[in-house]
Amino acid sequence: MTYRPGRHFLQIPGPTNVPDRVLRAIDHATIDHRSGDFAELGRACLDGMKSIFQTLGPVVIFPSSGTGAWEAALVNTLSAGDKVLAFETGHFATLWVKMARNLGLIVDVIPGDWRHGADPARLEERLTADASHEINAVMVVHNETSTGTTSDIPAVRRAIDASRHPALLLVDTISSLACIDYRHQEWGVDVTVGGSQKGLMLPPGLGFNAIGAKAIEASKKSNLPKSFFQWADMLEANAKGFFPYTPSTNLLYGLREALQMLEEEGLPNVFRRHTRLAEATRRAARAWGLEMVPLVCAEYSNSLTALFVPAGFNEAALRALILERFNMSLGAGLGKLAGRAFRIGHLGDFSELMLAGTLAGVEMGLELAGIPHGKGGVDAALQYLVEA
Repeated sequence: MTYRPGRHFLQIPGPTNVPDRVLRAIDHATIDHRSGDFAELGRACLDGMKSIFQTLGPVVIFPSSGTGAWEAALVNTLSAGDKVLAFETGHFATLWVKMARNLGLIVDVIPGDWRHGADPARLEERLTADASHEINAVMVVHNETSTGTTSDIPAVRRAIDASRHPALLLVDTISSLACIDYRHQEWGVDVTVGGSQKGLMLPPGLGFNAIGAKAIEASKKSNLPKSFFQWADMLEANAKGFFPYTPSTNLLYGLREALQMLEEEGLPNVFRRHTRLAEATRRAARAWGLEMVPLVCAEYSNSLTALFVPAGFNEAALRALILERFNMSLGAGLGKLAGRAFRIGHLGDFSELMLAGTLAGVEMGLELAGIPHGKGGVDAALQYLVEA
């Protein structure tokens, strides 16, 4: 069948649906990136992103994926042979560790079961034991996209402070930015990493670093090789609204429109909407009797929900069936969760009616796949949404 009636439901945890307003903004004639008109666009995006990260400090925008922003955070603050402490909270935390090692950093990983967030008590213990301050940075993923588990960043900051350790705090917010409350400056984060393709409602292609004063000082001593991702050149050009090399002009048009949409809704309302839709999804999961990947309720993600399929069934087969029958894409199980868990994305440009359709597709898929489940998941979610 070459034509599928209706819209495709893209319910992976990113890239997310791009709203029409953003698509129309991207569909704009390219302009001279050395012109006054571009400087106005650049300033709007650079200043607007400060409000999203909730900081007064600089935010750097790279023409890259979030992976590029990971690299920028590392190469601008650290030197070859530096020691980094990281948590094994899931697939993306593991990939960030792999990158750090590829860059010549020594990474000590606090192991995890992929069902819990970062443990502040273990962090404080490790940093307190490091009396000679050999650890230069701590890497934490705020919202682990592979597991649907959110870590408590303020508690991580308190653990670092309690240990009286000078390590930098580097945080990945790629799947939490503009979805889950995050406060770069108030929480004392030194570098926050973000990407365009999730809560910001854009296609992939923009990577972000929110930078604190301590990180700026560290960047002056860092000796890891860098050119494309060098903060110094970016910050100098950004001061006038420009970039040191050709930027992703049309994605910046889209970013300016997305920032306007988030401002119109109000960031606190954006967070409340994500909380409401996430809880409705969890109500459906409980009615189906499917086990959620995170084991601690306080760590449930408001960006996505990761669910195990029962033993003897494969999540890839379920997702393939749902895609074929209902034209809906769900997130795959990644790494240790491949074949075992699927993910429902409920982030970005997303509403109650879109969630209702998503959950209906999952419930019908469970039935057609012969997966044992309770009835009434959609009803439980809708009842909650009416009450909420």
